[in-house]
Amino acid sequence: MNNELKKIVSEAEDFLPLLGTDYIELYVGNAKQAVIYYKNCFGFQTIAYQGLETGVKDRTSYVLQQGKIRLVLTSPMSPEGEISEHIKQHGDGVKVIALWVDDATKSFEETTQRGAKPYLKPTVEKDEFGEVVRSGIHTYGDTVHIFVERKKYNGVFLPGFISQTSAFNPDAIGLKHIDHLVANVGWEEMDVWAGFYRKTMGFANLITFDDKDISTHYTALMSKVMSNGNGRVKFPINEPAHGAKRSQIEEYIDFYGGAGCQHIAVATDDIIETVSEMMARGVEFLHVPSDYYDSVLDRCGEIDENILILKELGILVDRDEEGYLLQIFTKPVLDRPTMFFEIIQRKGAQSFGKGNFKALFESIEAEQARRGTL
Repeated sequence: MNNELKKIVSEAEDFLPLLGTDYIELYVGNAKQAVIYYKNCFGFQTIAYQGLETGVKDRTSYVLQQGKIRLVLTSPMSPEGEISEHIKQHGDGVKVIALWVDDATKSFEETTQRGAKPYLKPTVEKDEFGEVVRSGIHTYGDTVHIFVERKKYNGVFLPGFISQTSAFNPDAIGLKHIDHLVANVGWEEMDVWAGFYRKTMGFANLITFDDKDISTHYTALMSKVMSNGNGRVKFPINEPAHGAKRSQIEEYIDFYGGAGCQHIAVATDDIIETVSEMMARGVEFLHVPSDYYDSVLDRCGEIDENILILKELGILVDRDEEGYLLQIFTKPVLDRPTMFFEIIQRKGAQSFGKGNFKALFESIEAEQARRGTL
């Protein structure tokens, strides 16, 4: 991380502090079937379960893991209640971004006294493996942060979950950890939510992109990247900007029914191997115009990878003062054009691919045009 970014991150108060991303919980229409998708296509493994067999009557949840990434897939057991309403409004999507902390009670008190709306008061959950303390706050849209304190717990996930294994265990594909999680918010709400993270959670504004940085002939957006003090948790926040046609942020908000988590960026140490395997398993990625690769090395300089292989796979390249990165974006993984994944490999670079924005957005616009939503 260059000196300027180090200085910006050091400005974060980090009074919680955050140790990393603990888990991401998606509310989905059919968790049992969603499990098969994420295992087969993304290489996750089943590790835990709760549902009717464990005494839970209102929901079924499966926990999947790969590297340090934990996904929780939760479905309702009746048409009433918060989970069903969330799915009715948004389709499948991220409900909980859980953050690992040393003290969930302190995290709740620090954030709520600074203005965060309470979602879950500090709650101690126990079983034979120890205890976990969780608390939570509301954020943008219907998304919430849960603070997870698990230093006194040795179980597979959380109290109330049982260990689960499966005969269906596709190989992992090299996903390591969450790199960042991107929020889409409404018109003129970016600064509101950047301010929320600064005030209530002590984050600093790492990078700002305006509509001159992120635009094409047709559409534009603006973004602020917020980071906690140790740099382990980064939340880019996007809002629409005025353009000739409807931007991807507007499309997302229309189909999701409000603000929400647009994409999950996951890190790998070998993006060529990871993406090749994902494609073989049926994951669809955005198509990058072939002329992008005519000048990418002039812009980015020497890289270790074979540019012809990157072109074949559609992997993008960008460079900053610290090195370079490789990234690629899936098409939406749902029928609604909402949530998608980014696969990223950092080779020194700490930025977010500014040099790729034009090619990326043109690819997204091409998909929007096919959907008739541009």
